[in-house]
Amino acid sequence: MHLHDTSTEVLTQAILRYAVERMRMDPPLDGPRTMAELRAMAGRTITPTGIGGLEALRVFTDVLAPSCISVDHQRFLSFVPAAPTEAAILFDLVVGASSIYAGSWLEGGGAVFAENEALRYLADLAGMPPTAGGVFVSGGTAGNLSALIAARYRWRHRSGGRHDRTRGAIVVSAGAHSSIASGARAMDVDVVAVPADGHGRLTGESLDGVLNGLPAADRDRLFAVVCTSGTTNAGVIDDLTAVADAAEREGLWMHVDGAYGGAALAAPSVRPKFAGIERADSFICDPHKWLFAPFDCCALLYRQPDVARAAHTQHAEYLDVLHDEHTATAPEWNASDYAHHLTRRARGLPFWFSLATHGTAAYTAAVERTLTVARQAARMIDDAPHLELVMEPELGVVLFRRLGWNPPEYQQWSDDMLRRQLAFVVPTKWRGDTVLRFCIVNPLTTTDDIALILESLA
Repeated sequence: MHLHDTSTEVLTQAILRYAVERMRMDPPLDGPRTMAELRAMAGRTITPTGIGGLEALRVFTDVLAPSCISVDHQRFLSFVPAAPTEAAILFDLVVGASSIYAGSWLEGGGAVFAENEALRYLADLAGMPPTAGGVFVSGGTAGNLSALIAARYRWRHRSGGRHDRTRGAIVVSAGAHSSIASGARAMDVDVVAVPADGHGRLTGESLDGVLNGLPAADRDRLFAVVCTSGTTNAGVIDDLTAVADAAEREGLWMHVDGAYGGAALAAPSVRPKFAGIERADSFICDPHKWLFAPFDCCALLYRQPDVARAAHTQHAEYLDVLHDEHTATAPEWNASDYAHHLTRRARGLPFWFSLATHGTAAYTAAVERTLTVARQAARMIDDAPHLELVMEPELGVVLFRRLGWNPPEYQQWSDDMLRRQLAFVVPTKWRGDTVLRFCIVNPLTTTDDIALILESLA
């Protein structure tokens, strides 16, 4: 089963041929099928004797893959799409073939070194100090949770034992990503919500009002304030400077969730909107969203990595060698020490390889291109009498209404667009109303694509 024999060579060529053809093609939009349909079409794939690699590949190619919507399609504009470069995709194959364990420096030092180069690029974009560092985790949910665990650790450590049994609390905006509330449940901490302004933004005035209104006992339980640099639903950036001021004044950990919007730090046209992010204690950004890496790749950065290492390092007899500074294999940077994980693949390597291949200037140009298309889309909506722009896009998210439509009409239109393989645009909610949302992160998305979609709404 582990030998590279003649049949494996045939399968190798078939898989590589499929991978190359998939990268070369204009991706099909495709769409979901029901469980019953897939059972009927795929048949029984897991058997005592196996169905063979070529047959398994056929089932994937003919049945399973077409039952998944291609997130790299240029008119996939729902949720947050992905548009990995060919270089990143190719190197993802290399990562899988290389069998690298990237949790420790002892076992994966070369891979961790390269990942840290990519992390340094992001830290520099954010203006974090040279000592900043972190790790790549699976996604924004894991990144946010790991950062908050480190924040709580610092709070309890600083209290000298006074808060060892205190149920902590965090302050978040009403517009924060759902993963923040999920992480709070996992940690068993309370969430203090701050009302957002009319654009869904956390402001200093609202934050100060909530903090000043808390009883002293509750204020004492606070250990972090979470802000967002590019909300998922609307793409707005919180008042990061005001949050940083409040965090400094209150002695709170400042965490910035830039899972979607943090990539725009690479774009000079919007970089000033992120003022204050350089004061964050932790920051996340998902290269698999807007920095053209394959899933799953979230960069988690800490201003003071030592705090995160103290919070997350796992201790066991068989792990002692990884942390012994007196051995010949003394650790340089054990990546698993900076998040709530131990085992990890070198998920940052495809991003590193693409950055190394194309250079950071190409990334700046690609992000700027998507921002330009978003601004042009807003102008096209303004010019259409049957449409209404909800707000001027701050990043690449465009919210708008089809005047006169009710929720079922939005959904019917969305379903029809996917059925016709024209686009994937699903409705969302804005202040209780059903609206449409474009999330433009693919540099191959053009104004012609936007025009095609808007014309279908007439």
